[in-house]
Amino acid sequence: MHGFLWYLHEDHHKKGAGVFEKNDAFFLIFSIPSFLCILFGVTGHILWLAAIGSGITMYGFAYFLVHDVIIHQRLKLFTRNNSLYVRAIRWAHKMHHKHLDKHDGESFGMLMVAKKYWDKVKAERKRNIEPQRHGATATQR
Repeated sequence: MHGFLWYLHEDHHKKGAGVFEKNDAFFLIFSIPSFLCILFGVTGHILWLAAIGSGITMYGFAYFLVHDVIIHQRLKLFTRNNSLYVRAIRWAHKMHHKHLDKHDGESFGMLMVAKKYWDKVKAERKRNIEPQRHGATATQR
């Protein structure tokens, strides 16, 4: 996406008007081969081919759920989720998006969050909990 397919991915980093982005074309780029692998794998009794197609589908679903729903909240589901994992993956993705061109970007890890982001959200949570333990809110300190 940050290589030769930047043409499709660029508008994801530089938001424009509208609901859809050229970046959404990746749905077709992955779903068509996935569908064909499953179709020919099942009808031709080539189980490894059907398994490849199923794997692509599962990755696509995970990407949609984590990236589009949880991180970017393109569908208003899980908007109140405040788990450490969700906060860490959102922070990592925010760091990924601070780069507006295809060079020097930072990987957000998709499902695997780097330790530095876990440490950041844990420290943030600890700072927010400590004042409550001592009888003061964060705004009173």
